Amino acid sequence: MKIWIFAAGMGAAIAGTAIAAPAPTGNAAHGQQLFARCAACHKVGPNPARSMGPSLNGVVGRAAGSEAGYAYSPAMKAAGIKWDEISIDRLLQGPAKLVPGTKMIFPGMAAAQDRADVIAYLKQYGADGKRK
Repeated sequence: MKIWIFAAGMGAAIAGTAIAAPAPTGNAAHGQQLFARCAACHKVGPNPARSMGPSLNGVVGRAAGSEAGYAYSPAMKAAGIKWDEISIDRLLQGPAKLVPGTKMIFPGMAAAQDRADVIAYLKQYGADGKRK
């Protein structure tokens, strides 16, 4: 009986490890190509033109709903999210899944590698719009 319980516990531990696979390494050059989907609403770089969505300069490390001059939804303002690789990845999977009530309309990006690539591209930009 003790052996069976130990074996079941080890199986659960191994299964848990398989689920927590590391995120793919992002390719910023490919992320720039993929960002074309985002560019209809979001801009990066020096002096980004105002558009439908907030500028994404310096988004990694920024609090959700905090870009000056953009009228966020109450849901995004109250989300309490600090944008890091994990939270941006979850947002790119489907904004409404992460922040119900957001006004961001985007169906999501299915491929983990594509999301990692977009994140790698965004990480290049500081709050001033300059590439790091």
